[in-house]
Amino acid sequence: MTVFYCCHCAHELTPDLVALPAVPEAPTDDRDRDRKTGLAPSTVPRGHYAVAPGDGDARGPVVMHPEDAPALRPLPGGENASGCCGPTGREGPNRACPCGVRLATLAADCLGPYELRVDPVRSYAFDG
Repeated sequence: MTVFYCCHCAHELTPDLVALPAVPEAPTDDRDRDRKTGLAPSTVPRGHYAVAPGDGDARGPVVMHPEDAPALRPLPGGENASGCCGPTGREGPNRACPCGVRLATLAADCLGPYELRVDPVRSYAFDG
């Protein structure tokens, strides 16, 4: 089991999560979307996380279910959160630790995947 923390203030960002061997394919069938919110099923199931491939030797972002990081807050004024029904996640980090460090990107628009990507440089994992 793994818990993620903010590198700046050591705030606990997630409960215990279980690692997946790879990031699952994002659901693409529009029939699977929630009829009220338009959200696709989450790329990663609740209680789990996976590390996305990075560039070269760099570690990629940690992908998790958005509801597994309840401490994260939207940026002031909805910065980097444009989209039809929610943030597309294409504009960069749009979620911050309570201390203010921008460390995650939520994708929650009706036109894309539903996932949270946590920056591996601004967060750290502790295996308990």
